Amino acid sequence: MTKAEVVAEIANKTGIEKVTVLATVETLMEVIKENMIKGHNVYLRGFGSFIIKHRAQKTARNITKGKSMTVPAHNIPAFKPAKPFMVAVRTSVK
Repeated sequence: MTKAEVVAEIANKTGIEKVTVLATVETLMEVIKENMIKGHNVYLRGFGSFIIKHRAQKTARNITKGKSMTVPAHNIPAFKPAKPFMVAVRTSVK
């Protein structure tokens, strides 16, 4: 599902204009990104958490060149779904 499809579905379900829904969705995504860049996790109860995971420094191999290299410590964004959300997806019919 694309962002445009999400916006269209929200607009259909709520009766709000697509332009307003699009602005709201984009603002939500921007707020989440800004807070994670600042180092804050974002918790949406019943849906999930946007968290920052820290990866320690490690040694890796570049298999094309056959050399070892050091990957510095870094942070990555991650999403952890809420338990009811996980259960609903896990038990859904495919």
